[in-house]
Amino acid sequence: MAASGAVEPGPPGAAVAPSPAPAPPPAPDHLFRPISAEDEEQQPTEIESLCMNCYCNVRRGRGRERRGMTRLLLTKIPFFREIIVSSFSCEHCGWNNTEIQSAGRIQDQGVRYTLSVRALEDMNREVVKTDSAATRIPELDFEIPAFSQKGALTTVEGLITRAISGLEQDQPARRANKDATAERIDEFIVKLKELKQVASPFTLIIDDPSGNSFVENPHAPQKDDALVITHYNRTRQQEEMLGLQEEAPAEKPEEEDLRNEVLQFSTNCPECNAPAQTNMKLVQIPHFKEVIIMATNCENCGHRTNEVKSGGAVEPLGTRITLHITDASDMTRDLLKSETCSVEIPELEFELGMAVLGGKFTTLEGLLKDIRELVTKNPFTLGDSSNPGQTERLQEFSQKMDQIIEGNMKAHFIMDDPAGNSYLQNVYAPEDDPEMKVERYKRTFDQNEELGLNDMKTEGYEAGLAPQR
Repeated sequence: MAASGAVEPGPPGAAVAPSPAPAPPPAPDHLFRPISAEDEEQQPTEIESLCMNCYCNVRRGRGRERRGMTRLLLTKIPFFREIIVSSFSCEHCGWNNTEIQSAGRIQDQGVRYTLSVRALEDMNREVVKTDSAATRIPELDFEIPAFSQKGALTTVEGLITRAISGLEQDQPARRANKDATAERIDEFIVKLKELKQVASPFTLIIDDPSGNSFVENPHAPQKDDALVITHYNRTRQQEEMLGLQEEAPAEKPEEEDLRNEVLQFSTNCPECNAPAQTNMKLVQIPHFKEVIIMATNCENCGHRTNEVKSGGAVEPLGTRITLHITDASDMTRDLLKSETCSVEIPELEFELGMAVLGGKFTTLEGLLKDIRELVTKNPFTLGDSSNPGQTERLQEFSQKMDQIIEGNMKAHFIMDDPAGNSYLQNVYAPEDDPEMKVERYKRTFDQNEELGLNDMKTEGYEAGLAPQR
């Protein structure tokens, strides 16, 4: 059953008019501040706006034109990206409306969140649902299609409540017309209300081709067994739905030896969106392979970033590297983490999934510090919204991570890369390292599916193209 009309009651939006005394815009480097209940400087921008509900009443010959207040909050969600939260309210007629918009670009891949809701606590998970995201509950054969609702920053319970409101919106008219579907919709609404009480487990799927939706993991930094995140390549229909045009095939340039050159190309800063330059260099790692290192330095805001891409193909076998950290000298080992590599530290019950932190060419100490900063600076685990004991667990995690970095605590560091494009330095090379174990394994079907290898045809593909020429 589809709920294409699952929208909040009232007119579609408010027309914004300039305020006589608008709030001063924030500085460019603080335009998108991390969302936090403790940040007193993070205040929304207020704009006086025309209330469309009052305007519609004027058109019908009732009431007169009134103005309400639109509030805009530019913020950044941890483990996610920048969003714009907008809210409108009219004190004259009582109408209000809220929605969110992604402030970033459409991502390179789509994302699908599959959440198994088993307890009432799961209903409180934070959810960012964009316009292009479709929501499904397979147990009820229920779907909210893409572009049928405005984007929202809400919870799992809020998504279901919003769907119920949309289905109830036209029920009085259906009952007045004695429409046969009114009774069936009433029965279905009862089932949705039962889901809010989690009378039985159910599955919530949010599929967003733009890659800009998000579902909170309340157990961070531990792995969430109830939440499965899948990144996938968009289909041509999804590209057209998002308004993306296929790029014209680039002309094949003449082959050049780029190993001794640093290439530069223009881009935009991911923080302030100002023009910047990205440097790219092809580097040969001893006892490994070639990699591409890209570094961006913004002269406008000072933001710096670096990223590493594999210079070769996907390896025939996956790689699992296990290092037993026994001394502080292990922190100086060179490390290459590709985007397809996951990291695990069993002693801390910690697991870092693929694509998190991106590709990095650094040292073991540098990666551990990045992990510590990523986990401990999560605003969702701080302030009034944090669960009791969660702050203590984060402090304990940070202390143990510091002990590992200083060499005062032994631990195992595991890198698992199904593509086989990650590397950890062997300080005893070319001899075997007694503290490091390198395993090669055959990928599973699911791993090949996530890498896009199951549908890749590398032999005999020219024969299939011949009749089309």
